[in-house]
Amino acid sequence: MRALVVSDIHGNLHALEAVLAVARSPAGGGFDQLWNLGDIVGYGARPNEVIDVLRPLATINVRGNHDRVCSGLSSSQGFNPIAAEAAAWTRLHLRPNNREWLRAIPMGPIRASARAMCAHGSPLHEDQYIASMRDAWTPLQRMETEITFFGHTHVQGGFSQREHEWAEDHPVYAGRNSDRTEHFMLDVPAGSRHLINPGAVGQPRDGDWRAAFAIYDEALEQVTFLRTPYDVAAAQVAIRAAHLPERLAARLSLGR
Repeated sequence: MRALVVSDIHGNLHALEAVLAVARSPAGGGFDQLWNLGDIVGYGARPNEVIDVLRPLATINVRGNHDRVCSGLSSSQGFNPIAAEAAAWTRLHLRPNNREWLRAIPMGPIRASARAMCAHGSPLHEDQYIASMRDAWTPLQRMETEITFFGHTHVQGGFSQREHEWAEDHPVYAGRNSDRTEHFMLDVPAGSRHLINPGAVGQPRDGDWRAAFAIYDEALEQVTFLRTPYDVAAAQVAIRAAHLPERLAARLSLGR
């Protein structure tokens, strides 16, 4: 079984389409399932179109905090002003059927396979960020499966533990911020425990503007991290045409 794992699309249709094209190509190897870790909407200008593409494809959906706020399940209290403005715009522009679909997405973690769970933030709490080994230490020991895929931080990579060895896993690419697709392999052998973030499809924040995602091959016990370029300029045009905050457009070309 091969799963395409995506997170933090944030209404960026151009990035999502690029990810799907690569994942379906011979270079991507194809996939049997699609696991979505949440924050489908918010920030970007194409929330309905993203849902229309993702909804029939996703095998697993986990809600993110922006999905929850944009669908009206909770308030934007705690969001910064730009995020709150984008959430209000998204809530106004979502079609009713898409709003109801977002409202029905379950909270993680959700078991996706024999070895893997899917969450938005920490497997212990959906809104908790895992950004350091200090954050990862307790979840690695307490999560129900050997692997948990999570998002929320918009930073590709992860954390692992095997017996008394603990490690941070950072993909290394030859051409960071290049205009080509690259991949990085990580072994996840039985008996090891991993928290794995596929990175953000629609708004990376690790200094690489390319859309980030991952392929999990359960039979080979491997995760492949990938980065692929997409039409950032078109995504920026859509944000500006929607009169969303300029910061949301500008940051896409910076990967911040």
